Amino acid sequence: MTLNSPNNTLISVLGATASGKTSLAIQLANWLNAPIVSADSRQFYREMSIGTAVPSSDELAQAAHYLIQHKSIQDTYTVGDYAKEALTLLDQLFAENPVVILVGGSGLYIQALTQGLDEFPEVAPEHKTYVEALWKDRGIEALQKLLRELDPEYAKTVDLQNPMRLIRALSVCLSCKQPYSHFLGKAKPARNFKNIALGIEGPRTWLHQRINLRVDQMVASGLFQEAASLYEHRDLNALKTVGYTEVFAYMNGLISEAQAIEDIKTNTRRYAKRQGTWFRRQPDIHWVTEVEPQLQAISALQGLGITPA
Repeated sequence: MTLNSPNNTLISVLGATASGKTSLAIQLANWLNAPIVSADSRQFYREMSIGTAVPSSDELAQAAHYLIQHKSIQDTYTVGDYAKEALTLLDQLFAENPVVILVGGSGLYIQALTQGLDEFPEVAPEHKTYVEALWKDRGIEALQKLLRELDPEYAKTVDLQNPMRLIRALSVCLSCKQPYSHFLGKAKPARNFKNIALGIEGPRTWLHQRINLRVDQMVASGLFQEAASLYEHRDLNALKTVGYTEVFAYMNGLISEAQAIEDIKTNTRRYAKRQGTWFRRQPDIHWVTEVEPQLQAISALQGLGITPA
């Protein structure tokens, strides 16, 4: 099949968790006969299915999917590793497909793939250890305070509720004795594809209802049992994420089961808000609403000259 558009076109389907990205990506993949590549950092790990809302077997059967559950929680897999693997995969897919669908809500991973990563000097292990200990002993507020002191510019733009992002930035600041923001915004290699970004958005009440329903469905599908099977690995970075940390807190006797469920919903809503903030800061996203997003997305793509032959 040929397209009435330039070769090597990546269509990125973006949005907050539970906004309907998977469904829209599959609909567009079928419309354009295109494969789907995941950019959801929670869905890379094969041991985590229920708590990460991995597409169902029926959904996976509707289109070719890549980079889903292809890693183990035991593996070290950074955003740089993902970008390198995904770029190699895209070269292979574009050899047979003029268009590929990218779907996910992990903004940094999408940015790394479509725009490239900033390069940083090596971090001294002792500085990373110090920052991690600071987080463990004094909480995320201590990281936020230190970052505002060492790099006030980056503190204005980073997700201050993301401890991994803060640890990374502070480790660089301490190791290099320069602000983390000093290394941002440098020239990056050009990509061999055109990227078109489609974002899904809707009223807050609509998204919150979808999040609450998804969490209830996860619990009914065995989220607590899945988390219990992973309990011994709870200190791995892959499991320090919403949906698992709350269940581990319940298993440790810190909160009730009902409170764990409510905390998952609350923390997922907060995560969705941070995702929305990230994507709204990005330029050139074609936004569609929750009302018939497929028709709006197809109309936007047709307006850009992309239609099945």
